[in-house]
Order: sequence, then C-alpha cells, then structure tokens
Amino acid sequence: MLVRLQSQATTTPKIRAAIQACEDPAWMLSERYGISEQTVLKWRRRDSVEDRSHTPHRLQTTLNPAQESVAVALRKTLLVSLDDLLAVVREVLNPNVSRSGLDRCLRRHEVGNLRDLKVKAAKPKHSAFKAYEPGYLHIDVKYLPHPLGTFPSEIPCRAVNGE
Repeated sequence: MLVRLQSQATTTPKIRAAIQACEDPAWMLSERYGISEQTVLKWRRRDSVEDRSHTPHRLQTTLNPAQESVAVALRKTLLVSLDDLLAVVREVLNPNVSRSGLDRCLRRHEVGNLRDLKVKAAKPKHSAFKAYEPGYLHIDVKYLPHPLGTFPSEIPCRAVNGE
C-alpha cells in the first residue's frame, strides 16, 4: 500500500519497524521517538507497519446484512438498473432505503457496474463469401413481414459481386 505521509508525521513505517524490533521498555521508546507509550504498545501488537483503513468496520446502513445479500442477489440475477432495483427493494425489503445508499451497497459488493455483470456474448465469426468465377452474382434475400399483413411490394436485397 502506497502511503503518503504528511511532513510532520511522528511515526513512519521505518520507526514503526524499529519499535516492533526493539526490546526496550515502552517508556524508553516513547521518550526516544517523542510519542506516547500507548502508541508504542499499539505498534508492537500489530503485525505490519502499514496504516489500517479508517472506514468503520460496521457501516451505518439502512439495509441489514441479510437485506443487502438479497439486493445483491437480485442485481446479479435480474441485471436491472439501479432505479429499477431501488423500486423493487423499496417494495419488498425496506421502504426507507435511499438510492445513494443502495448504490454504495452495490459498489461495496462489487456489483455496482451493470455492464461488467452482463455476459458479453461472443459474436459468431462470419465466413467469407464463397469465391465464384467472374460473371456470377451472389444475392442475399431477407423476408420482412409487412406490418399490415399484406404482401409487400418491395423486398430488400443485397448483391455482392463475386470478384
């Protein structure tokens, strides 16, 4: 993790590693580095010298964990937009959920981007036209039913020269 320390940082990763490696008493290290004994004890208990996330472990959300898992499962199976999912969640799970709260929930569970969830269908490879001798003409005809049920007077055609 790349940590950008402020210019007046008291404990750097180098100092934290020295605290973890040193066997001196906590009061001696606190005087040496100009930090409190609690800070020395904190860094001795930790396994790494990296800062931890400042995000709370238990976020205050409208949805409880069971409702969140249902909302995530709905997103994965139905593949609906955020607004459509919000309507379903408000109707079925919790009427107090907000759009932004549901969006944060989906992003937290890595299902926030609908495009990433949709399976990209592999396009079938088109084969090249069969090679004909000069003078032959390849014609594709596509039947398009007329909206009124009558036979259309024009049929779309595509012609490709065999050369």
